[in-house]
Amino acid sequence: MSYNSAEINEFSDIWVFCEQRDGKLMNTDFELVSEGRKLADERGSKLVGILLGGEGIENTAKELGGYGADKVIVCADKNLAVYTTDAYSKVLCDVVMEKKPEVLLIGASNIGRDLGPRVAARLHTGLTADATHLDIDMDRYVQFLKESSTIDLEKVKFKMDDTNLKMTRPAFGGHLMATIICPRFRPCMSTVRPGVMKKAEFDQAKLMHVRSRWLSSP
Repeated sequence: MSYNSAEINEFSDIWVFCEQRDGKLMNTDFELVSEGRKLADERGSKLVGILLGGEGIENTAKELGGYGADKVIVCADKNLAVYTTDAYSKVLCDVVMEKKPEVLLIGASNIGRDLGPRVAARLHTGLTADATHLDIDMDRYVQFLKESSTIDLEKVKFKMDDTNLKMTRPAFGGHLMATIICPRFRPCMSTVRPGVMKKAEFDQAKLMHVRSRWLSSP
């Protein structure tokens, strides 16, 4: 069932699922947080990282603030130290349903490609796979089309007040680029190809204090 406009307005903030392996953050996390910072600024919302891992993972999470995260939700439990589909899907969905983010970005790693579709299915929302460009602000999106497409923009009527996440990805074997929106469901979800988003410069002054969300069981 789709949401009505009032229900959609209950969702806010840009979220990034931050992948860890052996307690270490992946480079894709920093790329997505950097890109998420831009989207959050366009939307006028907060950028939130969500990190699942074993006990002590909150110390690792602090680094995400240096790339632009406003806060990080840490779900720590010994059963989350190593990725498993069922545990990660349940915990992530539980937190998303409670906090209601507007956007959820996941890196298109082996883990992300497994996790993303399962989470989207449980949340009854859409998922754009392998996105290479993201926009919320329509002026920025139109500028992106001017620079990267052969569309005659004078013949296209854009809805300039559209605040949906615009997720662009290759289609038809890479011969075309398709932009996808998810206007009736939340959160808007996308897996993002590693290496396509520019990582921001690390700012030591923005390291954060992180509160863990301890779990008795995933």
